Amino acid sequence: MHTTYSDGKASPWEVLYVAREKGLNVVAITDHDTFAGSVAAYRYRDRALDLPLVLIGVEVRCIEGDILVYCEKEVDFPRRVRDLVEKAHAENCLVVPAHPYDITRLGIGDLILEIRDWDAIEVWNASATKRANLKALKAAQMLGKPGLASSDAHVPEEIGSAYTYVEVSDLSPASVLEAIKRGRVKPIFHSRPFNTVLKRALWSVERVVRDFTKRI
Repeated sequence: MHTTYSDGKASPWEVLYVAREKGLNVVAITDHDTFAGSVAAYRYRDRALDLPLVLIGVEVRCIEGDILVYCEKEVDFPRRVRDLVEKAHAENCLVVPAHPYDITRLGIGDLILEIRDWDAIEVWNASATKRANLKALKAAQMLGKPGLASSDAHVPEEIGSAYTYVEVSDLSPASVLEAIKRGRVKPIFHSRPFNTVLKRALWSVERVVRDFTKRI
C-alpha cells in the first residue's frame, strides 16, 4: 500500500490505524521509489500499542517495470531488474514483481518468466484486471514461486481489499519474510467494490489537479 510519501492519500500512521480496524496483523508499505513511508510507519509503530507489524518496503520503478522489494532496512537499488534482484538478495531482501501483467501500470510482462530468482510473485493485485492477475497466477505456478495478494491501496478505503495469510512462528519482520520465501502463504483474491474504485479515481484526479496547481 502507498502513503503520502508517494501517491497515497493517507499518512503512514493513518494506514496503520485503518489496517488495524480492518483486522490486518501486518502491513507492507511500498511507496514508489522511497522507503520513507514504511520507515516512518515502522518507527511510529514502535511508540504505539496494538498496531500492525510493518514490513519495510519500496516499489522500485525499474527501466523494465515495477518491482516490490521487502527488507529489514533501507537499501539503495539499481534501476535494471536483473541488477536489482542481485543487489536485493545480497542485502537479504525479498524481490517480488508487482502486477506483472498489468502493462498499463508498468508491469514487467513476460520478463517475469526469464528470471528464476524471484522470492514470490504478486499474483493478485486488487487494482489490476482479472485477466492480468490470472496471467500472474499462471506464471507463479509455472515458476514454482509463492503467490501474494495485495490491495495496492492508494486511499484508506482500499486497505485490505486483497491480502495474504502468512504462517509464522512469531510476529516479526524476519519471520514474515522467511515465511514468504518458504511459501507459507495463502493469497486471498478480492477485488475492490465500485464505491472504492470511485474514491480511488477521485483521489487520482485530485492529485493531478493539486500537482498542476503547484507548477503554475
